[in-house]
Amino acid sequence: MIHMSVSIGTPLQPSAFRVLLLGAGELGKEVVISLQRLGVEVHAADRYAHAPAMQVAHFSHVHNMADAAELRRLIEKVRPNLIVPEIEAIATEVLLDIENNQTVTVVPSARAVNLTMNREGIRRLAAEELGLPTSAYRFADSLESFRAACDDIGYPSFVKPVMSSSGKGQSRISEFAEVDAAWDYAQTGGRVNQGKVIVESQINFDFEITLLTVRACNPETGEIQTHFCDAIGHRQEAGDYVESWQPQPMSESALEESKRIAHKVTAALGGCGVFGVELFVKGDKVWFSEVSPRPHDTGLVTLASQFQSEFELHARAILGLAVNTRRHSIAASAVIYAGVDADNLSYSHLEQALANPDTDLRLFGKPEGFKRRRMGVATARAETTDQAREIAADAAAKVTVNS
Repeated sequence: MIHMSVSIGTPLQPSAFRVLLLGAGELGKEVVISLQRLGVEVHAADRYAHAPAMQVAHFSHVHNMADAAELRRLIEKVRPNLIVPEIEAIATEVLLDIENNQTVTVVPSARAVNLTMNREGIRRLAAEELGLPTSAYRFADSLESFRAACDDIGYPSFVKPVMSSSGKGQSRISEFAEVDAAWDYAQTGGRVNQGKVIVESQINFDFEITLLTVRACNPETGEIQTHFCDAIGHRQEAGDYVESWQPQPMSESALEESKRIAHKVTAALGGCGVFGVELFVKGDKVWFSEVSPRPHDTGLVTLASQFQSEFELHARAILGLAVNTRRHSIAASAVIYAGVDADNLSYSHLEQALANPDTDLRLFGKPEGFKRRRMGVATARAETTDQAREIAADAAAKVTVNS
């Protein structure tokens, strides 16, 4: 029997085990906290100063990570043991080169980051290489080809830039008259304007889930094993998560099919860590939607529901440690929006939001707010998912954001 040995040094000392986090948002913040509890020295990088994860990391770096030369200089400066991408807008060619030269380990792998940052890469992998069920889709890189793609797919359909997240640049079109406006919005809303979009047919699903899938090393055998958290139901508005809950009730057949799809796509991507696999479900039928090779925003509910949150699972998995995906409670999360375009925000009525002992808050500490920018999240535990959703939404609504 093989016994794997994991060694972690002391932060800020020559023996330090260093992780470079590329992207320092609210999800990265929780990953930093989980890594630091395990004695890791963390460097957080983002395009702006005082991002949430920077506020808890040992070191922070302000860089344009989509600039290959700038990203390379940052990596050479930090000399990390692991690079952990937390956003899509990264010069992935640098990560691919580093991985090919076996200089640093990229989490979960440079290939996974490269494929998933671009909707075209991951959709072609899932549908065309792995044969997984997806919605009908077409790609377009000009207004003319976009108009043809929309007519080919039919209406209603969804339009998304191939490189975007959190609903940016996404729209639903119900007739040809809306096509040109959807193209213009997609061109301005993407993280990196590549001019290419995906048009997807609308699937008539009952609900959509995130199946958090964890690839982690078995310390006894050295083999990578796949673990699943209980399915997370979620509701989106304009492609952005508004609330989530765990568990999502579903048939045993649909759950097994969800696990089959998630296992197949994550195994193809490789590496270790948490993957957020998004799926559409109708009865016993399941369609693959997207996958993120990192903790997922809908997974914030696991802060209240699981023995190890998705952030703790990610930290353990990328360090080669054993994981536990068990859930201890029924829980829900609800987003807190800024509601204003302003900086130097403050938050009040927290005592009312937390009056129920089964509620909790995460205020992210973002230095600037926008009307629909996510500034925090409320979580709640209850006897049923409906009760948890109601309590979480009520707690979130009680928080007042002041400019």
